[in-house]
Amino acid sequence: MAFLELKNVSKGFGEGAKRVSVLKDIDLCVEEGEFVVILGFSGTGKTTLISLIAGLLAADQGEILLKGKPIVEPGPDRGVIFQNYALLPWLTVYGNVALAVNYLFRDWPEEKRRQHIEKYIEMVHLTPATLKRPAELSGGMRQRVSVARTLAMNPEILLMDEPLSALDALTRGTLQGEIEKIWEENRKTVVLITNDIDEAILLADRIIPLKPEAEGASLGPAFDVRLPRPRDKDNFNHDAEYRRLRTEITRYFLELQSLRRVEQTAETIVLPELKPVSLAG
Repeated sequence: MAFLELKNVSKGFGEGAKRVSVLKDIDLCVEEGEFVVILGFSGTGKTTLISLIAGLLAADQGEILLKGKPIVEPGPDRGVIFQNYALLPWLTVYGNVALAVNYLFRDWPEEKRRQHIEKYIEMVHLTPATLKRPAELSGGMRQRVSVARTLAMNPEILLMDEPLSALDALTRGTLQGEIEKIWEENRKTVVLITNDIDEAILLADRIIPLKPEAEGASLGPAFDVRLPRPRDKDNFNHDAEYRRLRTEITRYFLELQSLRRVEQTAETIVLPELKPVSLAG
């Protein structure tokens, strides 16, 4: 039995002639402790998919199972991190993380809760900013608060919907490394949504394309990422396996763009520049 399983899941919006099918016949199995990245064009239903797994939306067809039990509503067993961090502006970093911890673990002694909160603030390197409010933090620091708060909930699975896409390149690169490190330490099951191929290769055990279809997006063939961890993207260009995998995935999406005649201005995926390289080892 898979840890997370989606069976024949479909979802659309609207009624009658105005109905739009977003996802069609999605089948997905994720093993416990696996880091799966769903990679796709903007506007193909990636956020809808993560919202279904989170229990924020109900599927029109099929079922979604976590540890064999149907997902029918949101729950603390699923920690969700969206692109736009939702922090309470009047609370400090500590207060925002404590809000979730005090609610979920209200039976814990106060000292245990305090240590738990501080542990996750330290994990995302925000201890010096513990007493600062969101307005005093950079975008990257605010997203770190969201990560700390979600991890402190001790969810069984982490669901991340393009959590780094709004950040500058330097901050994004820093947080990518921290997400990988946190995952290595905790071995939580993770489903990450992104449109960045390099980010997917850096973090994933398995990359699964979400491909647009006229009757709703479906999942394409999975790409296994066999690069050893920890991964250093600064050395990727010297790694033949990375170059092979990046080239294979990029070509797959270029073919999709060609077949679907996707408008670059409407639907984009971050395709790395393909340079002539030798893949012969």
